[in-house]
Amino acid sequence: MAGNATLSLQHAVGGQHRMEAHLLGCQFAPHRHDTYAVALTLQGVQSFDYRGSERHSQPGGVVVIHPDERHDGRPGTCDGFRYRGIHIEPGRIQRMLGGRELPFIAGGTSTDPHLIRAVRVLLADYQRPLGELEFDDALYDLSTALNALSTQRRQLKPLDYCSAELAREFLVAHWDKDVTLACLEQVSGRDRWKLSRDFRALFGTSPYRYLLMRRLEQARNMLASNQAPADIAVACRFADQSHFIRHFRNAFGMTPGKWAGPA
Repeated sequence: MAGNATLSLQHAVGGQHRMEAHLLGCQFAPHRHDTYAVALTLQGVQSFDYRGSERHSQPGGVVVIHPDERHDGRPGTCDGFRYRGIHIEPGRIQRMLGGRELPFIAGGTSTDPHLIRAVRVLLADYQRPLGELEFDDALYDLSTALNALSTQRRQLKPLDYCSAELAREFLVAHWDKDVTLACLEQVSGRDRWKLSRDFRALFGTSPYRYLLMRRLEQARNMLASNQAPADIAVACRFADQSHFIRHFRNAFGMTPGKWAGPA
């Protein structure tokens, strides 16, 4: 980073993966995660590479990164940029959509007023945790806005949402165990390869990547309580600390130390 480079990252209270960030002279490394990353640009130009092209979001615009899509993030001008964002598990979106293929927003940016309105509800009152019913209402509005704008309308074979959801719930509950496709087949009652196909379409990533991200999510929680990275690596079933750091950076675009901030 340059001498005047700054990365300010503030996590909102409430455990709903909301945050506000200000980048000046620095950037997020290329990474991918199994959640939707939805951001409202507040100041400056929010630039990023996505699906082979450079994208830009101006103040008031919305960025929507589809689960498991590689991207980065940087200021589009020397003045830096500021945004508020939220990471949303596809499983929560699926509760609203009822088992349709996940919406995809072409280009990763939008100025659609319905989508912007839904995002503002989620991010405007930043210092106050959202109640569960309030949060679900806001997610419903966001899900319907995303679905209305989606450009991903492939003709797929019927998806077995119930079986995929059983597998997803099992992975959430057993993030600290060795899980195989054979195990998920038994849990869900669905042929393992059909289940794997359905899981990708419904939740935007593979069962293995979903399990890996649950471990990284646990690692973030442990970082927030100031536990040592070496201890976290062991507890979250990574081979060693360097293995943990590499996966963390690939998922979140920064090292565990940078994410945790000053002690």
